[in-house]
Amino acid sequence: MTDQAERTGRPPSVEVAPRPLGEYRIWPRSFRDRLTAPLPGMRSLVRLAREGAVRPDAEGLRDVPRLPFRSGPVPTVDASTVAVTWAGHASWVVRIGGLTVLTDPVWSRRILGIPARITPVGVPWESLPPVDAVVISHNHYDHLDSPTLKRLPRDTALFVPAGLARWCRRRSFTNVTELDWWESAELRGLRFGFVPSHHWSRRSLLDTCRSLWGGWVLTGTDGQRVYFAGDSGYGHRFKEIGRRHPGIGLALLPIGAYAPRWWLGDVHMEPEEAVRAFRDLGARNMAPMHWGAFLLSAEPVLEPLIRVRAAWEEEGLARERLWDLPVGGSRVLEDVPSRDAAGATPSGWR
Repeated sequence: MTDQAERTGRPPSVEVAPRPLGEYRIWPRSFRDRLTAPLPGMRSLVRLAREGAVRPDAEGLRDVPRLPFRSGPVPTVDASTVAVTWAGHASWVVRIGGLTVLTDPVWSRRILGIPARITPVGVPWESLPPVDAVVISHNHYDHLDSPTLKRLPRDTALFVPAGLARWCRRRSFTNVTELDWWESAELRGLRFGFVPSHHWSRRSLLDTCRSLWGGWVLTGTDGQRVYFAGDSGYGHRFKEIGRRHPGIGLALLPIGAYAPRWWLGDVHMEPEEAVRAFRDLGARNMAPMHWGAFLLSAEPVLEPLIRVRAAWEEEGLARERLWDLPVGGSRVLEDVPSRDAAGATPSGWR
């Protein structure tokens, strides 16, 4: 990437070749210049403590028993077919290009600083097929879970944001590839493209924005594309992702952890914004995520699902294109698309 692209987060004018797997790289000490909005200051923290609106109230928790859950086997597919299974939160089992890819795998019942899961993990660890690769969106504890990663063989291919490889190598992983925005790498014909998001990173008081954050576009040899957004607020970058990666067959987009808006609006989308992001991407289908597993914020537990369905209907989008799966649910991409929301036929998608 050019110096200007690294400073601004805007893509270079030409497509870059895939980076070598596992290379050692030197990065800036901080990625604060990539922030879309300033991080909350002391005044915001004081307000949050005073209001105490960090978890749903008793009324908002009433529907926990109704949260959708259906644990089942991961679909068996061939190399030409794409399938996804939602393990919960931002953890997906993606079968694409003959490989099995995990996104932000969190199989732990508890993570630091928040209550235990309110729904079980949708895919028992022992039922997973052999994992070929893992993609990490950023280093927050609900997306980068050390106990889960320790279950993997240490030669598993890890694809991580710039600045995070050192953390992985300290835990004895030997095949770690870290990428900047708009860079990519390939594993056995499957391309892993790292793209921007509107978010931030931190695991301790001393490492704020020391590593990058973003999403991943997985592209098979026949052009099949799955976009995993990780965590993100709404913003201009979704249109650019769609322009740079046309023909996204499925967008895995976060819809939860958005209340109160004055606290979380810059870094987490609410459901209506997720539908807008889907339209910006020009994707064929959308699968909501990042809700119904952990109590991260103050909205009622079923509200994200109710609101995303309402927003979808209001936009006049075909109901079958919203993959509002239960935790543990799976779906196979096997239909032939007609025309996307912008009127263009996605290229390379069966």
